[in-house]
Amino acid sequence: MDKTVTDPGSGEKPSESGASTVNKSRAKRSRRGKSKRNGNNRGAQVATQVVAVGSHADSQHETSPGPDAGARKRKRRRRSRGGGQNTNTPETRQAGDGAQANGPSAKTTGPQNGPAEGRKSRDRRRGHRGPQGRPLVPSHVAKNGKPQGQSSAQDGTGATSRADNRHGQRAHDRDGDQAADMYAALDLGTNNCRLLIAQPTRPGQFRVVDAFSRIVRLGEGLISTGRLSNDAMDRAVEALRVCAAKLSGRPIRRMRLIATEACRAAENGEEFLSRVTRETGLNLEIISRETEARLAVSGCSSLIGRDARSVVLFDIGGGSSEIAVIRVGENRSNRLANHITHWTSLPVGVVTLSERHGGRDVTPQVFSAMVTEVEGLLDTFVCPPFAASDVLEDFHLIGTSGTVTTLAGVHLDLPRYDRRKVDGLWLSDREVTAMQNKLLDWDFAGRAANACIGPDRADLVLAGCAILEAIRRRWPARRMRVADRGLREGLLTDMMADDGAWRRNRLRRQQNGAR
Repeated sequence: MDKTVTDPGSGEKPSESGASTVNKSRAKRSRRGKSKRNGNNRGAQVATQVVAVGSHADSQHETSPGPDAGARKRKRRRRSRGGGQNTNTPETRQAGDGAQANGPSAKTTGPQNGPAEGRKSRDRRRGHRGPQGRPLVPSHVAKNGKPQGQSSAQDGTGATSRADNRHGQRAHDRDGDQAADMYAALDLGTNNCRLLIAQPTRPGQFRVVDAFSRIVRLGEGLISTGRLSNDAMDRAVEALRVCAAKLSGRPIRRMRLIATEACRAAENGEEFLSRVTRETGLNLEIISRETEARLAVSGCSSLIGRDARSVVLFDIGGGSSEIAVIRVGENRSNRLANHITHWTSLPVGVVTLSERHGGRDVTPQVFSAMVTEVEGLLDTFVCPPFAASDVLEDFHLIGTSGTVTTLAGVHLDLPRYDRRKVDGLWLSDREVTAMQNKLLDWDFAGRAANACIGPDRADLVLAGCAILEAIRRRWPARRMRVADRGLREGLLTDMMADDGAWRRNRLRRQQNGAR
């Protein structure tokens, strides 16, 4: 029987098997087309493997022009529009490499797409997840739906870095702090009008949002007439208008507005407060001397150390001076005002004392007379003396007034007053004496030229030093702590505690952290 001999190098096949080969090739192409149209990558791999193990003649037939060339071009155009799957993937290339090991004629079919098409294909196969399995966020779409450019904090897959996560958490915490409630405290004293607006932060602490202070000398002339003068009331109303404007521009949850000694002692005090309400819309209340003493203690409680067992706190005001004796036992309450054992309010302040004795030209004799007057008032204060064991390092004085803060500023030789350096400063007994003597040596012009005193306090500071000297003689202490805080801070602390502001803040932070 005759046999047909084929030359392997010619690339030709016997005519008997030509039709069968063409039919097989067409069948393979049909299967590959279906696989590509359906987006089945696995089918594309199988088709590639089938072609790879085929004969060299099959490869030549597929890549040569023929009657199906137009159909193949239409398929390529559909795939380029996104209708098909790319077969130039890592899996396909791996299959092709394996097939090429089985035969020298291994080739892949279909158009060879670029690397961008390969990335899209890989993203589709991952099911829209990043390389670590994280869901992908399109880099061109922001949270609000508006297009935006891809930031440097994102990698190629759109996954956000840890730095951005930390930054977002800090911004979230700041938003929580900004959502905290605001509280306001106003203190209209004999000499000053002060306002403080704050937000609670950590337990027992708050952040100041806005503040205002102006010397109005409401008690000017009160000693001689028993009434508030028209000029003094005008100055106070003008300052209160500023406070009203600050309060109206903020969402205040709670506020407390108080008036102290000048309105307590004046015959027209209530009449003046009615005028304040009509012209500014502010409703001020006149507080008692005991309430004033307790508020001063509340405002300075954070400056009393945990080791302190006994403290004398004093607030030298314009028309009165409050003194509180505090004894802290084993069980210390969160409200230090609960540990007040004795208190008094002296009907004398820097304004009233300087008006009686003169504050402009103060000689040592005038200063001594002022100290003697205050000592006489203190003699009427019945308070058991401290035991010898109490007058140790755990006993000290705390002063909260313009007098002690002025002494601290002069002691530090500040070019201008700086609350951060003054508040909480410790002064020894010897340093306090040295500062008082220095101020006595200066004349009025010298005191007014000092940046920490100024012309507004130059005629009042020595009267305050006289009150301080009388207190030091009654309760000798090795050291004194300076507090640039007082009634306003006490008002804020009490309001926040009564309102549960710190507890509410803690719950808000916990909820924000759980999101």
